[in-house]
Amino acid sequence: MQITLNGAPTEVADALTLTQLIEQLGLGARRLAVEVNAELVPRSQFEHHRIAPEDRVEIIQAVGGG
Repeated sequence: MQITLNGAPTEVADALTLTQLIEQLGLGARRLAVEVNAELVPRSQFEHHRIAPEDRVEIIQAVGGG
């Protein structure tokens, strides 16, 4: 199915959870914030939140610095 991931059209498997998407992108162990259709999804819901066709997903990675 087609979604928009960080502003780019992206093809992903049907019924993918946010956890599965994050793992496929190689971001599993990182501190992330995820929005789906402009709504923040709590990390505790990543396993339960399924991506739907045409969803707009934004993944923001926290970066430490000084």
